[in-house]
Amino acid sequence: MLQCGNIVKEEWIEIQSRIKLSFAQLYQGQKRSKEAFPYYQKALEYTEIAKDEKSLECVQVLRELAGVEQALGLYDAAISHFSRAHLIILSKDPSPEEAADSAHFIARAAAASGMHDHRDVAEKYFQESMTSIKDSEGAERAKFLSIQDEFCSFLQTTGQKERAAMILRESLEAKVGAFGDFSPEVAETYRVLGRADLAQGNNSGAYAKLKKCVQIETFLYGSQDKKTLATQHTIDTLSKISEAAGKSRQSVKAKVAFCTSAPQYTMPGRGRHSVAD
Repeated sequence: MLQCGNIVKEEWIEIQSRIKLSFAQLYQGQKRSKEAFPYYQKALEYTEIAKDEKSLECVQVLRELAGVEQALGLYDAAISHFSRAHLIILSKDPSPEEAADSAHFIARAAAASGMHDHRDVAEKYFQESMTSIKDSEGAERAKFLSIQDEFCSFLQTTGQKERAAMILRESLEAKVGAFGDFSPEVAETYRVLGRADLAQGNNSGAYAKLKKCVQIETFLYGSQDKKTLATQHTIDTLSKISEAAGKSRQSVKAKVAFCTSAPQYTMPGRGRHSVAD
């Protein structure tokens, strides 16, 4: 077509970018990431030529390409492409919500890699994402709390369980306000905090939090749901441990009482010796 002069070069490139992107999305929709990958690469190449490499049109292609790279285990490339998209977004005077979402893409990719080298990247962009909408209200407040929960999960997987528990404790009141007393988010927070207490040997604290958790889960999912049953099993185990400990203490007290009250005998004809003897 170019040779016949029926279409100009710029139009041909733009058509090619759309065609390549359509094929990429088709393959990815079928979970065929390997086949989708080269089409996304070509779609990005043509889009950069047709629209400029810093255009908003590139953001969608960069993000979708990064998603495919994640699926293929190419985490460094995925983080790089999410970061490129983020820089484009920041250059276009985004809303706080858009900036938060953009940083969140990078944080999730870095956390999902599970690689030690990506931990600092994950934390940096989780923090950036939360900071963008920290003072928001309504739906965006709920989004902040959801991202914060993801951040706490990341902290737990990297061995920072005490820090995660501290953040979750501080978030509980806000979650009740944003999601309601009987919400999955509040139930999950009680569950994680209960397990944190359990890991620290605070059985009474764990029991109280898991009891609240199971009440909410029973309301939400019913008493026979897997989540509810699992939480109830932990509570039952804690109850048995508490009962066994109580019986053990009573037994010790009884033995002590018996020893102190039992009469002491001396051999006939001999007196009891004193320390001075």
